Amino acid sequence: VFIEMLDERPFDEITVTDLVTRCEINRKTFYYYYQDLYAVLTEIFESELETVLGGVKEHVTWEEGIAQAMQIALRHKRAVYHVYHSMQRESLEKYLYNVAGEVMRRYVEQEDKNIIAQFYQSALTEMVLNWIGQGMKEDGLEMITRIGQLFDGNIRASLKRSENLPVRPWKGGREA
Repeated sequence: VFIEMLDERPFDEITVTDLVTRCEINRKTFYYYYQDLYAVLTEIFESELETVLGGVKEHVTWEEGIAQAMQIALRHKRAVYHVYHSMQRESLEKYLYNVAGEVMRRYVEQEDKNIIAQFYQSALTEMVLNWIGQGMKEDGLEMITRIGQLFDGNIRASLKRSENLPVRPWKGGREA
């Protein structure tokens, strides 16, 4: 019901009263399970993350994994757009960063994988956020396919180059 409401109006215009009225439950029931609407949104993103990652098999390409996340965004286009333009954009960013990170970690499997995975994780997260910010008008799946074509072989080439570099575990990067 919350996603339906986000399809109709911005996050900042939805109240707990609106949600409990539509769900036909009382406020006490809502507050028994959730602290506030932000907690509902967080649970939705966590559930969607599990859905996406459950559908991403170990052997799929990173493009296929990101495309699955983008298809979910397209199914709830207005809801995603409303969250993007609300104070809860950070929740959306964290969700996308986690999806991109897990997809890249499953694809990159060598010593320097964290550096390479975090680089592509950040780049892909920004690309998808820009796509959302521009209203998801372009074909996002085509964009990911095009990125895959443009950067085809770069991950493998980076991993190959890492074989000739001295071992130095990189400790940088963002924790999701």
